[in-house]
Amino acid sequence: MFPVGIDVSKNTLDLCMLYDGIKGRIKTRNIQNNRHSVENILRWLRLQHCCPEDVHVVMEATGVYHERLATELHDAGFRVSLANPHRSREFARGMGIMTKTDKVDAYMLACYAFLKKPHRWEPPAPEIRYLGALLRRRDVLLGDALREEVSNIERQIKAHIKASPALRRDYTLLTSIKSVGPQLGMHMLVVLRSHNFVSAEQAAAFLGVVPIEKRSGTSVRSRPRMSKIGPPQLRAKLYMSALCGKIYNKRMRNIYDEMCLRGKPKMVAIGALMRKLVHWCYGVLKTGTVFNDESLKQVLST
Repeated sequence: MFPVGIDVSKNTLDLCMLYDGIKGRIKTRNIQNNRHSVENILRWLRLQHCCPEDVHVVMEATGVYHERLATELHDAGFRVSLANPHRSREFARGMGIMTKTDKVDAYMLACYAFLKKPHRWEPPAPEIRYLGALLRRRDVLLGDALREEVSNIERQIKAHIKASPALRRDYTLLTSIKSVGPQLGMHMLVVLRSHNFVSAEQAAAFLGVVPIEKRSGTSVRSRPRMSKIGPPQLRAKLYMSALCGKIYNKRMRNIYDEMCLRGKPKMVAIGALMRKLVHWCYGVLKTGTVFNDESLKQVLST
């Protein structure tokens, strides 16, 4: 299988194919990012005597730019993987790649495909993709302070959820958790249904709410901090929900107070509440039942 890295930008796609590993021959191509992109990629591959089944495509998860291309490539028969931009940048530094251009990034992603062999990406259901697009549009409008348009998009979001039994069920389950309001519930629904997480810990790691520690010998030692890998907008919503939870949610308040009594810094305790919210959200969707702390313990421990 030939690894192909694609650097996706608004107007162009940079492609790089490895023929014989990272030290062998490479082929590169720059094409326009438009509705003919997949057709042009297929034409380029035919010139290399390849078909979609022979190719493993890796691109970074860059939001709106990558989603359409990834879905169309998947539907055309390609094996597609999405790389977290933070992870791929760490990988590039590990390879000694300091230059950052579109062409270099495409080569780096091809190397990532060859060496890391990331798992296959499966596109989420159409109703999940549409809900995600509506939520992103709402966030953009909030930033522009267009109140009338925000109200309009919020009506569309509510109507879309109401029209889909699956979305309505999941939304009801998520908002059965005290401190998970409508906005956090909808965003968690999109994330959890767009990825095949095998555990609550994996979901928390994706969202960047797991602690990381730096320790090396006796000279390098730092306080554990949140990894902050993943979507910052959703992490901000988790943070605000955790702040409310430590006041109004008895379970969360007990967790917070207990950690503070053990001498943990307040922000560490808040981070633990953010993780707990992710675990609970994962748990109610996994079990298909409304929130019950006791019933979730078994599924979250497996």
